[in-house]
Amino acid sequence: MHFTIQREALLKPLQLVAGVVERRQTLPVLSNVLLVVQDQQLSLTGTDLEVELVGRVALEDACEPGEITVPARKLMDICKSLQPDALIDIRLDDQKVVIKSGRSRFSLSTLPANDFPAVEEGPGSLSFSVNQGSMRRMIERSSFAMAQQDVRYYLNGMLIEVSSGMLRAVATDGHRLAMCSVQANIDQPDRHQVIVPRKGILELARLLTEQDAEVGIVLGQHHIRATTGEFTFTSKLVDGKFPDYERVLPRGGDKLVVGDRQTLREAFSRTAILSNEKYRGIRLQLESGLLKIQANNPEQEEAEEEVAVDYNGGSLEIGFNVSYLLDVLGVMTTEQVRLILSDANSSALVQEFDNDDSSYVVMPMRL
Repeated sequence: MHFTIQREALLKPLQLVAGVVERRQTLPVLSNVLLVVQDQQLSLTGTDLEVELVGRVALEDACEPGEITVPARKLMDICKSLQPDALIDIRLDDQKVVIKSGRSRFSLSTLPANDFPAVEEGPGSLSFSVNQGSMRRMIERSSFAMAQQDVRYYLNGMLIEVSSGMLRAVATDGHRLAMCSVQANIDQPDRHQVIVPRKGILELARLLTEQDAEVGIVLGQHHIRATTGEFTFTSKLVDGKFPDYERVLPRGGDKLVVGDRQTLREAFSRTAILSNEKYRGIRLQLESGLLKIQANNPEQEEAEEEVAVDYNGGSLEIGFNVSYLLDVLGVMTTEQVRLILSDANSSALVQEFDNDDSSYVVMPMRL
């Protein structure tokens, strides 16, 4: 195996592929990246057995085919340390990979390519393409609500639901729920649902960098595969039953509050400074045209904000975890947002004022 490549052409895919590789590994080969040279193309593969990412780069100069695995982190650090315009020469020489650039020379240990595990690819049951920008927006608007290390393992991921003409993402940690839908050219009569693990979702979002390009998605029985121009990403699916999110969406709330998103966000942020560090609770008091936000903590310190809102229902007092409200306002983009409430014990539904392709449910807190 022998090839030469510009530093920039190698570094971009290498950084993404190395992001999948776990530092602490039981199998030494999992700390490595698989390099394969074939037909004037270099492919780089990283995996942690749950998620696999393959990056492809066209090689301009003559090359010798071959395959080998080398330590991912070290190869990336070597590339980063070279000059931006450097030309890198990489050759397999007697079970070592020798890397030369200018006056620099490095020799890396290797493990055979045959030791590198391939993610099992079952047959795909459903294939479609969707705009990368739309898919990335859908993930970014809902991924913050995924659970982290919850014993209900199916919450440590995101539900991807496919139905005719629509793709939907839903995430919940049991205290809040985020849902975002995008239009997609999908011909699928029945609803099809899969749960993608947290790491898979975050890695997938990193790949969707070309706003107007398409990404091809294949949903198999145990895997999801996404293919862009330069990358193929595969992730195992979580085997479990996701909660019925339709039942969680509050219905029939009769108190509609419309406010300026940025004003509310700033008021919540200021009040949060004096909320209880552990529970992060704040109290909302609604009156006609006015929202009062209050917080206090065990040191008897208090914060209070008043925000003018468009509201003409009865008075209501309700408590929330302020972090959950700030997360929601942080991913929205419209100037105005709406809150739909019914009473002090019912969840709030938060949406952008002029569209309902994203919906957020936040459970109340007893204060």
